[in-house]
Amino acid sequence: MSDAEATAGGTAPPSTQATNPWLIAIVVSLATFMEVLDTTIANVALRYISGGLAVSSDEASWVVTTYLVSNAIVLVASSYFAERFGRRRFYLLCLATFTIASILCGLSWNLEALLVFRMIQGFAGGGMVPTSQAILADAFPPAKRGQAFALFGVAVVVAPVIGPTLGGYLSDNLSWHWCFLINGPVGVFAFALVYALLKETPKTKQMREEFRRKGVRFDIVGFLLIATFLGSLELTLDRGQTDDWFGSSFIIMITAICVLSFLLAIPWVLTKANPIIDGRLLGTRQFGSCFIVMMAIGAILIATTQFIPQVVQQNYGYTATWAGLALSPGGLVTMVMMFVAGRISSLVQPKYLIAIGSAVIAMSMWQLTELYPGLNFGFFVWSRLYIGLGLPLIFIPITSASYYGLKPEQTNQASAMINAARNIGGSIGVCIASNVLAHREQWHQSRLVEHVTPSSPAYHETLQTMTRYFAERGATTPDAQAQATAWIGQQVQTQASYLAYIDVFHVLMLIVLCAIPLALILSNVDLKESGGGGAH
Repeated sequence: MSDAEATAGGTAPPSTQATNPWLIAIVVSLATFMEVLDTTIANVALRYISGGLAVSSDEASWVVTTYLVSNAIVLVASSYFAERFGRRRFYLLCLATFTIASILCGLSWNLEALLVFRMIQGFAGGGMVPTSQAILADAFPPAKRGQAFALFGVAVVVAPVIGPTLGGYLSDNLSWHWCFLINGPVGVFAFALVYALLKETPKTKQMREEFRRKGVRFDIVGFLLIATFLGSLELTLDRGQTDDWFGSSFIIMITAICVLSFLLAIPWVLTKANPIIDGRLLGTRQFGSCFIVMMAIGAILIATTQFIPQVVQQNYGYTATWAGLALSPGGLVTMVMMFVAGRISSLVQPKYLIAIGSAVIAMSMWQLTELYPGLNFGFFVWSRLYIGLGLPLIFIPITSASYYGLKPEQTNQASAMINAARNIGGSIGVCIASNVLAHREQWHQSRLVEHVTPSSPAYHETLQTMTRYFAERGATTPDAQAQATAWIGQQVQTQASYLAYIDVFHVLMLIVLCAIPLALILSNVDLKESGGGGAH
């Protein structure tokens, strides 16, 4: 799909040669599954990482956001490198680097080393997804590309859901290091298969030489501006709550860099002959709306796969394995719905499917605002099932909607930017949710403490009741009173945590609701032309 002519449905000669295209589809989807899996596999292991590396939970969350941002940065540059060096070479380089970086992540000795290796892992992974799409477009004739992209779409959408389950099992039974080390043998296996099965044709070399003769240079200035903007944005959102926002000179400086790089990037991408991203695409109603919708859905997909496991581990005492299992049924529903949505998308306009999918996910977020201590495992399973129903109704239709009306030469950029939107939205969503959780937990705790005073009859009665409870179990009177006071404090903190998570899911619900009006302003597409078969 990243290939200009392939995405446009043309009959361009293939740049790769394979004896069995379905074997190529399976191998490429396996490597992509591994890459996308790493966006969430560490989510349920954050508590283990935090304890193992002696850092706070907020600092441990950088393991997720650093990967997403570095992944998104390279996504926008991947099409240039694929054309400059050849898809096969570039893909193998990305796969090898990703595998080595994964092993180094598992061997990390402190947080700083882990974040550096996660960044390298994200950079390498960012080049794999759009290149995989282009390889599939080459390997299959136009009539069968929809089936290939459905398989690819399953890998991209289901991997973030399976990640927490696998990560939880590995963390509980081995260690958090294996969340990354597992990529070693899988990566070597995928590399060997791609190297053996995927061969470049003589036409490939000719196309690469023609690209070089055109003298198209890499837009290093645009790349640095976009990278600086995204990196400083993540740093501001990550550190803002901890450093007291604009009460910190560091946050002010980073925010200024973020705004400046953004303002400089706008005229650059609009006027440059071959910019790193086509800014004019974002200015169109059709593609610009799809870009924002994908950011919103990325925020929901990644934030929920981090915060649902987090709340069940923190407030309900689940192990990492059971926290991941709470998400697994939703992954199975998503897998089935990907193929169902592919059929429906050939009959119904994408904007209506996107709106319906967003409404279903918003309903799930609303359900999660009903948190209380007595909830069982089934509650969280059902909430994730609703998300699993809604996601395919967005991911597949947004393909035909985002590409509709584009010129063939714009599809490379469109593919990279839509994929980047998902990761950028995921990173921003995690940062916003983390900040809401920390701020609102403090706020709720301060409000609840106002009622915990010696003059309060309810407090006095509870203190007496709990003092008797601990005294009956062998504690001396002073110890029983101290334990009762500590128990009340713990209850206040726990209640504040529940209320803060409720606020987080309220915010996520509002984010996904914003996607509905954006979807409804999209133009109608030619359903026969789009075919409803693509996937991201």
